[in-house]
Amino acid sequence: MTMDKQTITAIEVGKLIGSVERFRNEGYRLVQIGCTKVGDLYEINYCFDKDYHLDVVRIAIPAETEVPSISGMYWNAFIYENEMHDLFGIQVRGMNIDFKGTLIRTAEKFPFSKPPVTVTKGGKP
Repeated sequence: MTMDKQTITAIEVGKLIGSVERFRNEGYRLVQIGCTKVGDLYEINYCFDKDYHLDVVRIAIPAETEVPSISGMYWNAFIYENEMHDLFGIQVRGMNIDFKGTLIRTAEKFPFSKPPVTVTKGGKP
């Protein structure tokens, strides 16, 4: 068994569904969807695996951009998509199961959408 390096491909959000359809049609499995805030954008990585090769499709979007759900092709994606909504405020259109902000309950709405807290010497922001 050889393990290839992963491939990361940056695409526009409008090409997401076509890219995911290709992975599904070629027999890839969805490994995970990860989101992080990078400056003013949200970077969302869709990770797929086949034969120990990891293919990642990356989109970078501003906060107000709606993302299409891939849960119609990969049913389990609804968990990641609800998580992106509840933690980052990402609007995902067409989820198979939409918890409408209640999958992950937090003290603060969309906690990962806020700027990071800077702690100075002495422990006070």
